[in-house]
Amino acid sequence: MNKRQFLQRAFAGVSTLALAGCDRLNMSPWFTKVLSVGESINQGVHQFVGGRVSMAQEFSVADLSPTFRGNGSINPDDPAYRAMAAEGFVNWTLTVDGLVETPSTLTLAQLRAMPSRTQITRHDCVEGWSAIGQWTGVPLAQILALAKPKASARYVVFHCADTYGKSETKTPYYESIDLDDAYHAQTIVAYALNGKPVPVANGAPLRLRVERQLGYKHAKFLTRLELVESFAHLGRGKGGYWEDRGYQWYAGI
Repeated sequence: MNKRQFLQRAFAGVSTLALAGCDRLNMSPWFTKVLSVGESINQGVHQFVGGRVSMAQEFSVADLSPTFRGNGSINPDDPAYRAMAAEGFVNWTLTVDGLVETPSTLTLAQLRAMPSRTQITRHDCVEGWSAIGQWTGVPLAQILALAKPKASARYVVFHCADTYGKSETKTPYYESIDLDDAYHAQTIVAYALNGKPVPVANGAPLRLRVERQLGYKHAKFLTRLELVESFAHLGRGKGGYWEDRGYQWYAGI
């Protein structure tokens, strides 16, 4: 194991232990301060060892996991989503807007016609499990090239069809990454898993793959990409559903 791999694994372990804690810890002021310190160290290590352009490990077909488990929200209860799923998502679209010169709405057919990338990578969940899958999709960089982000854009926000929380306080799931990760070669909007359309349990019809970060960053059921300068107008201002509840925003591995 070289120096870069050792540091990445060490800090990934710290992140996983911190994030696997219970909700009570996540709500504790001292615990969220610890997470903030860990996040700064983690992001700094990624900058130091790879300049945030290093590639996540890729595997062979022989390494594929027998099953790629669904986790978290595995079947959104939104009626509109259920109706589109019943029709095979033929009318599904992805909106790209916010701080862009060319807002657009892309159909699944249009996305599948764009240049694609296939990669076999390992998904690492904060709960302690991993799975290796083959993902095919559009490099996010291709979508951004069409949208033409404005100079003030700093982050891509991923809005999703699923919601979390109790029935009376359900909140739409969202996530975000900065433009460094958005333009990374392995960051894709995936529409296929193991050579077939992404299953509902894994985020159909579109999900993010940002291979150098932990699983909760890989937003599922994508409906909209929004380019923003800050997170002030989103949720609790931390950049993601779980981040609003104490998790790290930068979850590098």
